[in-house]
Amino acid sequence: MSPSDHPVVTAVYSGTFDPLTLGHEDAIRRAAQMFDQVIIAVARAHHKNTMFSLEERLALAQAALADCPNVKAMPFDGLIVEFVRSQNAQVIVRGLRSVTDYDYETQMSGMNRHLAPELDTVFLHTSAHVQHISSTLVREIAKLGGDVSGLVSTPVLNALQAKVATKH
Repeated sequence: MSPSDHPVVTAVYSGTFDPLTLGHEDAIRRAAQMFDQVIIAVARAHHKNTMFSLEERLALAQAALADCPNVKAMPFDGLIVEFVRSQNAQVIVRGLRSVTDYDYETQMSGMNRHLAPELDTVFLHTSAHVQHISSTLVREIAKLGGDVSGLVSTPVLNALQAKVATKH
């Protein structure tokens, strides 16, 4: 089988991404090197009061990863396994920052495997330089006027600064 004959492997990386951080970007960029296509599945997040609208979060994901031609952002609602199936993807990618993440993510992986045995979950350990970053902390620091420039990409930083400025 020649390389051009191999089946296209599509991975899905899901989250709320409110906002997308350099930690998320690290995992997505690494996944983009491993898989033919990566879909950033941006959750509608009805249960959360997000800082950014779904449309804003989709646009920020696209802008932050515009240099990755095999990455695209799409909205999703409901079970991630149903979204993955609807996109004919084969893999769910999850990032792990800590033991706490590992416990939660292995439980979710087990449930996803129960619901969709044909799908695999691949865990990517977060790179050390972004391991401390979370969207929650980024939002809080930005709201309090702190510098988040080392935690998010330029498009996200600009959007955060604009969002915080309109709240004051």
